[in-house]
Amino acid sequence: MVTVGFVAEGDSDEFLPQSKAFRNWLRDECNLKVVDPVVHAGGNGNMCNRKIKDYVDKLRIQANPDKVVVLADLDPDQCAPCVEKRKTIIGNNGIDLVVIARKAIESWFLADTEAMRSWTGDKVFLEDLPETMEGMPWDRLKQIGIDMGRGPGSSKPSFAKKFIRKNGFDVRRAGNHPNCPSARYFVEKLCALGKADGSA
Repeated sequence: MVTVGFVAEGDSDEFLPQSKAFRNWLRDECNLKVVDPVVHAGGNGNMCNRKIKDYVDKLRIQANPDKVVVLADLDPDQCAPCVEKRKTIIGNNGIDLVVIARKAIESWFLADTEAMRSWTGDKVFLEDLPETMEGMPWDRLKQIGIDMGRGPGSSKPSFAKKFIRKNGFDVRRAGNHPNCPSARYFVEKLCALGKADGSA
């Protein structure tokens, strides 16, 4: 079994690699065991510069994983206009896989139709363009909440935690959305890390 450690950019990002369902999927289907801690880079553009090496070094010292995965948001208004530029900024020093959620991880939440239907109670909910909508996905989630007569709350991290645990967010379903290629990339490339080991 290949061990994998995560460096997550923000509060919302770290809940995915911490979740039990996500870890079970990686163990059972991808030959990957998630090691702790998930290193949190503190958000606010901390991966927009070369400080990323400090977080990767911290992960290697604390958890010594076979593979290191960096999960970051694109944040086009704050950091980089495109995925390739964002990856260039992060670099690949000691990193096996860099995954950029287009705009933000909340795009992936919107792309998991089943989880969104669970949260909204709307059995026909469908977000057509979760990665390329106008504005940021968190604003879209807030608007959906207002339309429901309640919001997702003011805290992205607390919403993310609840959405992953209570509403059963599954990144594989997000990856199956026809307009969410960054989630599909994450699922495919992450699973390939464990299977490339040859012991799966």
